[in-house]
Amino acid sequence: MSRAGIIRCLVAAVLFGASAPAASELAGDMSSLVLAGLLYLGAGMAVVPSVVRSPPSAVALRRDWRPALAAVVAGGAIGPALLVAGLARTPAATASILLNLELAATVLLAAVIFREHLGGRVLAGAGLVTVAGVVLSWEPGAQIDVGALLIAAGCLAWGVDNGVTAKIDQLSPEQVVLLKGFVAGLANLMLGLAFSEGVTGITAGQVVAGLLIGMAGYGASIVFWVKGARDLGAARGQVIFAAAPFIGAIIAWSVLGESVTVAQLIAVVIAATGVGVSLESAHDHQHAHEAMEHEHEHSHDDDHHDHTHDEPVGGRHTHVHQHRPRMHSHPHVPDLHHRHRHSD
Repeated sequence: MSRAGIIRCLVAAVLFGASAPAASELAGDMSSLVLAGLLYLGAGMAVVPSVVRSPPSAVALRRDWRPALAAVVAGGAIGPALLVAGLARTPAATASILLNLELAATVLLAAVIFREHLGGRVLAGAGLVTVAGVVLSWEPGAQIDVGALLIAAGCLAWGVDNGVTAKIDQLSPEQVVLLKGFVAGLANLMLGLAFSEGVTGITAGQVVAGLLIGMAGYGASIVFWVKGARDLGAARGQVIFAAAPFIGAIIAWSVLGESVTVAQLIAVVIAATGVGVSLESAHDHQHAHEAMEHEHEHSHDDDHHDHTHDEPVGGRHTHVHQHRPRMHSHPHVPDLHHRHRHSD
């Protein structure tokens, strides 16, 4: 399994997890949807300089606009809308528990729709992290009703977003985040204004704080996750990223001085075990690569990128490149180059 991909998804989880305690300081002053809108808008703003320097090519837009649109609509518009509808009809305890279904939805869709090979270790790891999420968020009074089904559908939409995003290979992670940030930000902000009392009482300082938290906790975090998921596949990337709430809990204990409960400690241990189980999940068999051309970050030491350059290059770099057809065998995970079908 790609070490770079693991590190990137872990960094994404740390950044996102750290944003939760920081954002919680603002949560009492504005609705959750207005806050989410500011966080996502901050994410989009964070990558504007990068996208201005390296705008998407006409070829990239032509090839990836459909999956990019699907990811943005599913994760940035449909998911939040279903969540809002569900929150209006179900207890908070139920909602907190059901939000853990995003990981399960991502793993299920990765296997069934996006042809990712999972294996027992990834399934076990995803199961453990999901259980840990339930332990962390469990409160008495949880129940299943129409609202719960709407929230579950929202998690399914975010699972679609994760799976599609991991397969995009023409647009850069920064370009993807720009689209997601502004679409999801505006969608959440409009929903927040429609279903709350607006922005009365919110100060300019709080707006700026929300945008700054979004730049790091959402913008940089999503960029790292997209890069990591391209190396690992959506399911493995999401299992690692799902550690974010537990990282946030650790930060809340150590930095904010919040009290620690036995359930929280148990959840952290279970989640860490789940992530550890899923890390060693590569498999080895004879497989074929078709000829293809795409653009993504890569290096020339992985037995897949043997194209030449006019000038010497070293380390990881990004440009449009071609792959020749080949057949070989080596340990691999469902990254951008290994989306082949399996008989088992």
